[in-house]
Amino acid sequence: MIKPDLKRVILQELKLDDWQMEAETLAAEIPGWDSLSHASIILAVEKAFGVRFSNVEVLKLNNLGDLQRLLDSKLQ
Repeated sequence: MIKPDLKRVILQELKLDDWQMEAETLAAEIPGWDSLSHASIILAVEKAFGVRFSNVEVLKLNNLGDLQRLLDSKLQ
């Protein structure tokens, strides 16, 4: 499950009103999320939640569920 606060940051960065996001959702399935916007989305998440992700952690992300789990682990 993608928590509303993470969804809000992603939607805001992509300038979308709403989009259905599930744990299995791939970045490429979300309008506007491409290789160019990927870095800005990750930076926006880091800034919004006051966390830092390593390059290796980001490269291991396969879907939004992975991002949510990584974020949750940083917030614990």
